Amino acid sequence: MNNRKTAALALLLTALASPASAQDPASGAPSSAPNGAAQSRAATILPITAALEPRLDKISRDVWSLAEVGFKETQSSALLQQELKAAGFRVKSGVGGMPTAFIAEAGIGGPVIALLAEYDALPGLSQAAVAQESPVAGKNVSHACGHNLLGAASVTAAIALKEWLQKNGIAGTVRLYGTPAEEGGFSKVYLVRDGFFKDVDLTLTWHPGDRNNATPSRFLAMISGKFRFQGVAAHAAAAPERGRSALDGVEVMDVATNFLREHIPQEARIHYVITKGGGQPNIVPASAESFYYVRHYDTAVVKDIWDRVVKAAEGAALATGTKVEVEIISGTYGTLPNHTLNGIVQRNLERVGGYSYSPAEAAFAKQILTTYPNLGIKESDPSQIDPMGPERKDSGSSDVGDVSWVTPTASLFTASFVRGTMPHSWQAAAASGTPIGEKGALVAAKTMALTAAELFLSPEEIAAAKAEFIKQRGPDFKYVPLIGDRKPALDYTDH
Repeated sequence: MNNRKTAALALLLTALASPASAQDPASGAPSSAPNGAAQSRAATILPITAALEPRLDKISRDVWSLAEVGFKETQSSALLQQELKAAGFRVKSGVGGMPTAFIAEAGIGGPVIALLAEYDALPGLSQAAVAQESPVAGKNVSHACGHNLLGAASVTAAIALKEWLQKNGIAGTVRLYGTPAEEGGFSKVYLVRDGFFKDVDLTLTWHPGDRNNATPSRFLAMISGKFRFQGVAAHAAAAPERGRSALDGVEVMDVATNFLREHIPQEARIHYVITKGGGQPNIVPASAESFYYVRHYDTAVVKDIWDRVVKAAEGAALATGTKVEVEIISGTYGTLPNHTLNGIVQRNLERVGGYSYSPAEAAFAKQILTTYPNLGIKESDPSQIDPMGPERKDSGSSDVGDVSWVTPTASLFTASFVRGTMPHSWQAAAASGTPIGEKGALVAAKTMALTAAELFLSPEEIAAAKAEFIKQRGPDFKYVPLIGDRKPALDYTDH
């Protein structure tokens, strides 16, 4: 064999032996990937994570049973903190002026990789862990968004990472943020505003879904607030002329806001509920309250629409002879996707793989599908991993948004619900209390742990994610929280 052929063969063998180079999903340009030895070393975290499955399942079920609403998750937060303390984490409780928020960390030095845990339930929904609508007597709250799974999986991944770092003598810090009240109280915004993320290099999180997917997503920015009208009470029959109905103020505002919908961008969303409407019909209500959300992908558009909603409230007060006060409850940026980081998550999600239903789980899934007769879904297959697609727009909001504007952040969804299930439904609450939810949570825990382990070994990947982050934010970006300087709305679920 001549020298030219020998050299060509050597190059070919080198190429075949090396891991395929990844591409930047945003630009198509090659991006660095860890070498085979680093990937193999990172993969040693998978058996560590798998061994924690019984603990993950128990934590998830316990938090599912507790089902505590935002900023009231006293027992759920304590349970997660106890797990982390028992694993040797340094835990700070009550951070950011929020009794149920905490930060737990382990390791030494940098990089600092953050994981996010949520554990609040939703009011107004109650459901047993069965495949037909079955409210639990005497209970009006449930984990209809799967946050019991979210918190349990993130804690599991953090514990696995701590053990892996110690066993391998690797420098770095894993930090878990216990973040209550994602369903409206937005604790992460306060933690970002108050500087708790200032030294974080990268953030990883996840959310239960109906499929396994790590496509970068843009969520809606949002402002929420309560409008409190004050009027004058009177006997509704004997002296109605003496009264000024606060409920009239709420209703006139609602009419004005509903007319406003025609004149806002198509992707904008406005929702409201009347949280207080009076005592009984023979008394002109002296006080009434409504609770509003305004959403759009562009933070500037949200601010503009919110100002118009406030003007509708002021006009309603003027028209009804009442007074109105406005309290901003929460506000969050839309998410800033990081394609580089999501690409790494996707690669590791594919390495972890999905899971299969047991016969009982398959029967559960089949029964759930009968409650979606118009979707045309014939089966639910949690073993599938969706390919990573182009950036998509999602229709929800999350306080992860603010985190993503101060540190490169990536998220994924795993098949913790039956295909076709949307969060905030009895079907989601049911699945969250079953092995289907727990298996999806384990996929998430393994994927986050494997991704973080790879990043601890790959400073070049961290640098690439940070470079994209800086470019995406733009040179003139300055973080200004939408909540202003208000304290956490610890009573936002009280009516």
